[in-house]
Amino acid sequence: MAINSIENAVRYAGELDKMFAQKSATGFFADNALATKFVGAKTVIIPDVDFQGLSDYDRDTGYTKGAITVSNTSYTMAMDRARSLQIDREDMDETGIANLAGKILGEYVRTKVVPECDAYVLSKLGGLALTRSNVIDGDIEKPYEALCKLINEVQSVVGYDEELVAFVDGYMFAALQNSTEISKMITVSDFKQGDISLKVKSINGVSLIPVVADRMKTAYTFNTGAAGGFAPIENAREIYMLVLPKTAAHLVKKTENMRIFTPEQNIDADAYKFDYRIYYDVFVNKSGLDSIWGWISPAVSITTQPADKTVNEGSISGSLTVSAQSEGALTYQWYQCQDENKTGAVKMAGKTSASMTIPTDLTEGEYFYFVKVIVDGAASTYSDVAVVTVS
Repeated sequence: MAINSIENAVRYAGELDKMFAQKSATGFFADNALATKFVGAKTVIIPDVDFQGLSDYDRDTGYTKGAITVSNTSYTMAMDRARSLQIDREDMDETGIANLAGKILGEYVRTKVVPECDAYVLSKLGGLALTRSNVIDGDIEKPYEALCKLINEVQSVVGYDEELVAFVDGYMFAALQNSTEISKMITVSDFKQGDISLKVKSINGVSLIPVVADRMKTAYTFNTGAAGGFAPIENAREIYMLVLPKTAAHLVKKTENMRIFTPEQNIDADAYKFDYRIYYDVFVNKSGLDSIWGWISPAVSITTQPADKTVNEGSISGSLTVSAQSEGALTYQWYQCQDENKTGAVKMAGKTSASMTIPTDLTEGEYFYFVKVIVDGAASTYSDVAVVTVS
């Protein structure tokens, strides 16, 4: 008996959208996109309304006429991403396909789709704040002071009755929670995200949304082809905090219905095939461009990457060295991994300087190393992988 492809495709798409709303740190921005209008596959129109201020009332001529300007701005969605997944027929029976497929697709959205969308949205908003110089200089030892500065900057633009959100990277979120100065000020409040109500921590009515550091960079490369995925670009800066009104950005997400093929329909393999595709982008109205403020790490650049080495077994000598520059204080941590893609990276104990002595007990083969360059004990960037060949 074949799986009911159409019915299940619609059901899976709906469930995946719910999971996106639950797991995404930025998913609530989709609530602001209700007024958008699709005019093409990748183009949307978002209205931006502006008014003239009040004028004196004249007892002879009455009211002064004022204009309402509605600018229907067209935006092109940049992110058109997709992946085709297959589950071999032998890995499931007829009664188990719905459950197993649901688990696999749900895990794919949780571990691949949501992180990429969050990274893209936050990098675009953080990049906007940086471009418009809407940034503050904070003290790494005083995160609450920096948060207050950001809140004040945003409120000076939008007023005091707007609901604000603060995206906070993991390091700063931990610092805020551990601060004896404000521990009693942190409360738990309801946070509406689509049809879902979440519990979040807040300070002075501002919802705190913690985000892992890997999704809090100013720019990313979104890979194409078989590799897929995303990674920070070289010299990308870390976003420590980002404060903005909850309504400041529009996340326009258009998920195509899932395409599902049974093994009988799949011409490439004896497997169930699931095609997942998503259009999405985030836009900010002109009136909201200066309502987004951030605290961003000092820039760091790796000026000299660690070079590949060839050594002889039994008489290994030499070291791997990296050079980096930043306005902040730099520290280092070396890692060993399985390949040039940094797969299975493991921290190397005691290897915390710019130069790492190559282990002398290596046997014949190839070994892969890279270094994490850390700024002010918080932000970081990674070197390329150096290959040590033992012959």
